[in-house]
Amino acid sequence: MQIVIQQAAFDPGAMLNQFTASSAGAGAVVSFTGLVRDEEGRLSALEIEHYPAMTERAIGNILAEAHRRWQLSQGLVIHRYGRLQPGEPIMMVATAARHRAAAFAAADFLMDYLKSRAPFWKKEISAAGSSWVAAKDSDEAALQRWS
Repeated sequence: MQIVIQQAAFDPGAMLNQFTASSAGAGAVVSFTGLVRDEEGRLSALEIEHYPAMTERAIGNILAEAHRRWQLSQGLVIHRYGRLQPGEPIMMVATAARHRAAAFAAADFLMDYLKSRAPFWKKEISAAGSSWVAAKDSDEAALQRWS
């Protein structure tokens, strides 16, 4: 299980190749890469803040939970912080398991957690100013299905 919290950009393809190569014995690898989204064409940047020890501990706990629930052979969470531009990779989740259903479910579980509970604070910056991104009810609802 690996957690990478970094400011630097990463290459999702290279990371997936590395992850897959380290997943000997798995029958399935699932990955998801999130990009900085600019739905209305007005976002200049997204700034992400976090407290390193808190963030790594929280993500480590949920990655361990995914491992227990779905018997993952490998798990990876990469999340960036700092100033990011629209279209840049912001995060990646990869899971490896004996069977595809477990790999898909674990990746979905991890994404729902990261969207609603991971201790990151996001600020959208545009020509009109900046504002903190509020939690969404839909993200909370998605997380509830794993209870």
